[in-house]
Order: sequence, then structure tokens, then C-alpha cells
Amino acid sequence: MIRVKYFSLLKPIFKQLKINIMDTLSQLRNELHEEYQTTRKFFEIYPDGKNDYAPHEKSMKLMHLATHIAEVAGWADTMLKTSDLDFANTDYRPKQLFTKEDLLKTLDENYEASNKALENAKEDDLNQTWALKNDGQELAKWTKYGSIRHSLNQLTHHRAQLGVYYRLNDIPLPGSYGPSADYQGF
Repeated sequence: MIRVKYFSLLKPIFKQLKINIMDTLSQLRNELHEEYQTTRKFFEIYPDGKNDYAPHEKSMKLMHLATHIAEVAGWADTMLKTSDLDFANTDYRPKQLFTKEDLLKTLDENYEASNKALENAKEDDLNQTWALKNDGQELAKWTKYGSIRHSLNQLTHHRAQLGVYYRLNDIPLPGSYGPSADYQGF
């Protein structure tokens, strides 16, 4: 990514001039932190006894959806440490979670892993590519920056789905980026 490349070149000049600017990794860490905090609010009200709820036969079950969200929080860690994920050639299997406590623990662990990976990464790491594959066939490919942005978008997207599931079960929704109909505060 050209922006990251030029930023890396200019960063020493900005430091010498004592200009305080945020680098891309700090911005990603900040966004991950905000998405984590919002997701945690949603998981703290996860409804016991509703793991198998789905609003439609083609929809994921509630616990499967929530588990996926918890796992997405760890994707930045995986993306920064690997060059790809090949579904046919990995031992990765989605976790089987059963309780709100399982969700919160998994979310916390995955957030911490991604946050640490972002803290330890270098700006130039974001220029490398990362791909999703199936048996060697490339399904999608981004820079690592693009893949991490995609994962943050996935957190938002799937959490919005979770909100619909909650609403359909009369569970009051916390605010995400401001007040909700149920909670007027920020």
C-alpha cells in the first residue's frame, strides 16, 4: 500500500520535527479496541437458553453467529503471523461454545492476541499480502492492511446481525456507535 510506504519514509522526519501523528497500526488498534468494547456489551447480554435460535432456516444459529464474532476478533493476529489461510489444508475448526462465559472468554483472548500482534507489527508488515484459499485456489487476496480492515468490517457486520436476533427476541440492545432505542446514553 503506497500510503503506508510513504508514511514509513516520512515518520522519522515527523519525529524529528516532534509532530505527533497516529500511525496506521495505532489507528487499527484503536478501532479494534472500540469494536471489542461494543461487542463485549452485546455478549454481556447474551440470552441463556437461546443458542439454537435462528430467525430463518437459512440463518446461522445464535450461538454459531456469536462464536464467529468472537473468533473474528482474533483474525488480525492470524493475518499478521501468516500469509494465508487455506481451508482445505488447515486443522482450524470453528470453536464450539455453549455459554455467555465461553463467548466472553473467547472474545477477550482473541482481542488480546490481535491487539498484541498489532502492537508488535511494523508499518511495512501491512504491505504484505494475505489470502483466503481453498485447496490452493485463491478465494480472496488483500494486503495485510486490507485483510485487517476487512476483519474489522466483519465484526461490525455480524454484530449488527446479532442485534437483529436480539431485537426479534425482545432483548434490549446496547448502543453501538451512539444511543439505541433501548439505551439513550453514549
